[in-house]
Amino acid sequence: MKVVDMHCDTISEIYEHRKKGWKGSLLESDLHVDLQKMKKGNYLLQNFALFTHLGREKDPFAYAMKLVDVFYEEMEAHSDQIGMVRNWQEIEENCQKGKMSALLTLEEGGVCMGELGFLRDFYRLGVRMMTLTWNLPNELGYPNQREEGEDTGRPSRWVADTEHGLTETGIAFVQEMERIGMIIDISHLNDRGIWDVFQYTRKPFVASHSNARALAGHPRNLTDEMIRALAERGGVAGINFCASFLRDEEEGKDPVHSKCCHMVAHMKHMKQIGGIGCIGLGSDFDGITSIVEIPDCSAMGMLADEMSRQGFTLAEIEAVFSGNVLRLYRELL
Repeated sequence: MKVVDMHCDTISEIYEHRKKGWKGSLLESDLHVDLQKMKKGNYLLQNFALFTHLGREKDPFAYAMKLVDVFYEEMEAHSDQIGMVRNWQEIEENCQKGKMSALLTLEEGGVCMGELGFLRDFYRLGVRMMTLTWNLPNELGYPNQREEGEDTGRPSRWVADTEHGLTETGIAFVQEMERIGMIIDISHLNDRGIWDVFQYTRKPFVASHSNARALAGHPRNLTDEMIRALAERGGVAGINFCASFLRDEEEGKDPVHSKCCHMVAHMKHMKQIGGIGCIGLGSDFDGITSIVEIPDCSAMGMLADEMSRQGFTLAEIEAVFSGNVLRLYRELL
């Protein structure tokens, strides 16, 4: 079973580890994702996100550029096993050569600092997908969660933000992303912003690592209405392995564990709402704080086995593991 995963935070983890003296690499490490584990897990393609924390970095653009350098260094050092891809033809060429593929993505549109020229520069460097936000507001829009009661003294809680849409700059960005061929990623974007993406674009897009809100109420997840609209547009949502997005915390149960059965429950719900064609994988490996039943990317077969046990056909499993995302990449890249 070939694997295509739309989201991991491995590159930023490598960079941060190296700042502390770590000597590992993408080839082999104690992270969720490395090339040895990817080979064992039968990976065809991994999206590598350049994650930048706006609240932590004084110069987000410069930080993202450092991550670009790490990515390129790892691609060059291990070019016999994996190749960076910018278009569908390069994915096919890597397959023919028996090599895995790496697609470069940005997790945090704020690294562009509201400059369309910076967006195009990242495209020229090979970035082919970008989340418009992470968990903080930026020049483009707002995250899909906010702390209610923060200024009132009441107990705070996370709720969906249905008030703040894309900014004028955000609208310009999604339209330019469509024009140049950079895939829009609505994971982390707030509810109103997501509907603005539908309004101001025409092509399919993704929620690279988001689950179903009907099963886990965290507003990082998609409502049924969003899932249905994403499916009708031809988009794909990648199942996130993090426990917070798989199930609500229940009293007496450990909230930090996520299991394959939880992931498959979200798949079954999404299939019922939008059909099998809207489901992909977006593990969030190396960005997950919870304990995952799948220990790393070498063990993705555990998820395929659970899907089979719960009644998914081989064709459906292949669609979720790779076919649906590859269909979208063939169309957009």
